[in-house]
Amino acid sequence: MTSVFDWLDTRADERRQAGLARRLRPRRPDSDLLDLAGNDYLGLARDKRVTGAAAAATLRWGAGSTGSRLVTGTIEAHTELEHELAAFCGTQAALVFSSGFTANLGALTALSGKGSAIVTDAYLHASLIDGCRLSRADVAVVAHADATAAAHALRTRRTDRALMVTDSVFSVDGDLAPLPALFEACRATGAALVVDDAHGFGVLGEGGRGAVADAGLIGEPDVVTTVTLSKALGAQGGAVLGPRRVIKHLVDSARSFIFDTGLAPASTAAALAALHVLKDEPGLPSRVRANALTLVSGLRAAGLTVTEPAAAVVSVLAPSPEAAVRWAEDCRAAGVWVGCFRPPSVPDNVSRLRLTARADLTEGELTRAVEVIARCAPGGAS
Repeated sequence: MTSVFDWLDTRADERRQAGLARRLRPRRPDSDLLDLAGNDYLGLARDKRVTGAAAAATLRWGAGSTGSRLVTGTIEAHTELEHELAAFCGTQAALVFSSGFTANLGALTALSGKGSAIVTDAYLHASLIDGCRLSRADVAVVAHADATAAAHALRTRRTDRALMVTDSVFSVDGDLAPLPALFEACRATGAALVVDDAHGFGVLGEGGRGAVADAGLIGEPDVVTTVTLSKALGAQGGAVLGPRRVIKHLVDSARSFIFDTGLAPASTAAALAALHVLKDEPGLPSRVRANALTLVSGLRAAGLTVTEPAAAVVSVLAPSPEAAVRWAEDCRAAGVWVGCFRPPSVPDNVSRLRLTARADLTEGELTRAVEVIARCAPGGAS
């Protein structure tokens, strides 16, 4: 008898043959692998100040927030975190979501809609792409990091309202969007600029205030920033920062906020504690960037093709999806855990290892990482 899901087996076979099959890898708490695959940029996910705050919040508030933010799901820590994020980043207000993904969905769908336009960079994160798809707006995709193309698309749109949407630091290659030029294009055409600063917040800008702050755009009335709490702050959740009336509109209309259970107390308290650490130790972001540059220098000296990092993400090109998988596996077997990005996860269809620097990496660990990655490199990787 034919099953309605037989087609899934066909698709799975196709992915295996193309070297695109994926699998989950449970991580042990006592793993001795050198982690260059995660996004714990400031090394705070295991910091006792952060984990202690998470444990205390669980004992005080419980394991979950018990409901949506508009019913029973808002706790005092949510409000405190929102106030401190806004004050730290220099915006009027902030709104905490259960993830960076839902923050992006909420911002794009609530700030656009039928009869509006969205202009996007071709290399957007998946959450922004999905937000555009759900928005019902007219979406125009322009060439990567091309402010001239973005300006043209904004000028020639057929709608009154428009958003320009971009990552600040792109998650695959780690390059930086031309934020000042995009802002100028938006201001000239009456559009709003929405920036996902997931990989810039905590790493770029004075004291880690992010790429938007570094570009001098914080506090502008037509700029909205989204961040994740799961990278530099080592916790979980996301937030939208911007003008007060934007945040109020999201509370009233963002479906991924209204109908989602609020961020758990443990994650909320952990993010707040990590933000306090970042304030107390403003040198952490520069350490991340310095370690990223050390990785790049060593890998290039070994003859590998490596992108120039704007923040913590380092991309090492591989000759094929199969070679990238094998390379990552060999590195893991040698004690170094690296990311492996292949199509369709990469918009340019180029497979690569994706490395992430952390503030707490030692000189010895950086040397070891470079040695292992270079030694395990497949033919054609140079």
